[in-house]
Amino acid sequence: MKSLLLMVLVALPSFAAERVVSIGGDVTQIVYALDAQQNLIARDSTSQQPAQANRLPNIGYMRQLNAEGILALKPTLVLSSELAKPSLVLQQVEQAGVKVVEITGENSVQAIPKKIAAIGKALNRDAQAQTLEAQVEKQLAQLPQQTLPVKVLFIMANSGMKSLAAGNQTAADSAIRSAGLVNAMASVPHYQALSQEGVVAAAPDLVVIGDDGLKAFGNEEKLWQLPGLALTPAGQHHNLLVIDTMALLGFGLDTPQAIVKLRRAAEAIRHD
Repeated sequence: MKSLLLMVLVALPSFAAERVVSIGGDVTQIVYALDAQQNLIARDSTSQQPAQANRLPNIGYMRQLNAEGILALKPTLVLSSELAKPSLVLQQVEQAGVKVVEITGENSVQAIPKKIAAIGKALNRDAQAQTLEAQVEKQLAQLPQQTLPVKVLFIMANSGMKSLAAGNQTAADSAIRSAGLVNAMASVPHYQALSQEGVVAAAPDLVVIGDDGLKAFGNEEKLWQLPGLALTPAGQHHNLLVIDTMALLGFGLDTPQAIVKLRRAAEAIRHD
């Protein structure tokens, strides 16, 4: 009996656990949601949700990757947002024999189920991915379908850098439109430096800024001192929404809820 059991055990294939490095806050959060975190050995600095992800080794900012740092961890799989840079680093990692799976960085709510499916496939968590996709699709179905003529100005701010307004072709623009609202700076592309003329002409009804961005200013009072902002409808009424930047702009699992929060803030203005 013992010899038969031994023969069966020998015949069974041995599967070594994947050693996964996750790059991108949206990517890492989905790995945890698929209950595959036991395979994670490291993450990038944008991966801060859920909180336990912060206990993992940090390979640095996703747009300043270093091949040596990644390879030193001896991963077997790298799950990376396609927004990660430089792409040459990921090519070097792949050339070293590590499987690299690129996850879409598309700025749209429709991309969220695609991310889940791709990550689920890479981690052999297809069944869990299908369940999670169904939950997200249910959330997306509840997003506002009717437009609301509220003009939103999203301000990107970081310590030591000029404040920027989000124009078209940005994640903020996509989030604003997904909420059925109007991007006050939609006439300009990408992120542009704030100017008094531009802000006054945009005439936003609501200013949106990330919680990290507001910290860069120090407080709300200093935010309203930006050139021209006090002359806008938002500035006159101090209509401000402070939101989790990654939740709104990351197009990950928290994004549908963040978009609903943005919509409700706009609706509150209309009802005042």
